Amino acid sequence: MKTVNTAIIGGGLMGKEVASAFGRWFALNDFPVKVQLTAVCDLNPQALQWYRQIPSVELLTTDYKELLKKEDIDVVYVALPHHLHREYYLEVLESGKDLLAEKPFGIDLEAAVAIRDKARELGRFVRCSSEMPFLPGAQRVYAEALSGRIGRILDIRAGFLHSSDMDPEKPINWKRQEAFCGKIGVMGDLGMHVMHLPLRLGWKPADVFARLQKIVTERPDGKGGRAVCDTWNNATLLTTLELEGETVPMSLEMKRLAPGETNTWLIEINGTEGGVKYSTKDTKALWRFHRSGEQVWQRTDLGFQVPFPTVTGGIFEPGFPDCFMQMLAAYFAEREGALGSRLGCVTPDEAVSSHQVFKAALESHLSGSVVKVAYD
Repeated sequence: MKTVNTAIIGGGLMGKEVASAFGRWFALNDFPVKVQLTAVCDLNPQALQWYRQIPSVELLTTDYKELLKKEDIDVVYVALPHHLHREYYLEVLESGKDLLAEKPFGIDLEAAVAIRDKARELGRFVRCSSEMPFLPGAQRVYAEALSGRIGRILDIRAGFLHSSDMDPEKPINWKRQEAFCGKIGVMGDLGMHVMHLPLRLGWKPADVFARLQKIVTERPDGKGGRAVCDTWNNATLLTTLELEGETVPMSLEMKRLAPGETNTWLIEINGTEGGVKYSTKDTKALWRFHRSGEQVWQRTDLGFQVPFPTVTGGIFEPGFPDCFMQMLAAYFAEREGALGSRLGCVTPDEAVSSHQVFKAALESHLSGSVVKVAYD
């Protein structure tokens, strides 16, 4: 079996999730390639200690340039703050390696376009991270939307809701500071997850009316003082689509202050003949609407029906590590030309489209008006 050597730049939480998925790669049934982690870079030497337990890792370094010089590395996953995306992603591509990028694919639209264009120029395989659509419920929503059973679409709602900022005394981190997270704030943090399925289904907003909220404007700085929080905590985007000659409303919600939520991803599509909705609030439940005499919302309990089969039995429930592994499987399958009809990871063009929506959302909030989305 062909082996793909991978590396990680940024050994924090998401780097560990990637490493954990590679560590149980053998759980995938009949996957076309073996993927193994061989190198990790992090500026903090202490963060690298965790990776010493992984037998395949040959290089632990605080210098990413040393990692990029290794000719036997095929793919690099980069999990760094948004303001570093452009610099590091471009260097990965210029080193001759393929890239699995973290969202939002650059701190702003200009950065996202530069990354996309460099990938095109060099012919590198690049995709962006978005895990939640690889849960069974999200996969079923995607299939239902493609099936034609919904009829003429009436409205769409998609969202990602956190309560991570509900505690005003939670110490500040980089995601709460514009210099590192970007002017788009929470849209950069959560927005790619929300827009992945709509964009893949061809639902690109024609215009947007945005309401952005900065609710907690300062936090403890971890040094006994206070620090300014200047990013948007919550974003509600009311958009419209043009679908088959109809104007269709689509609501996109990205919130760090959503009472009662922890990590709730949701999507709902309603049409004249049917509908479908799914939320990780109830991970096993897929809801489908149909009308034949009576109007009925029907619940289906889901098991482990994932796009890339594993040793796990179908009766069990999936969790975040499972959808993360499925996303990685989609990346490497598509890289090998073996994705088939399955949902793929976010493309550079889709990442750029999301930034174009977020830029219009900023303009809309400042002007208090509906803003057309400018696509290239």
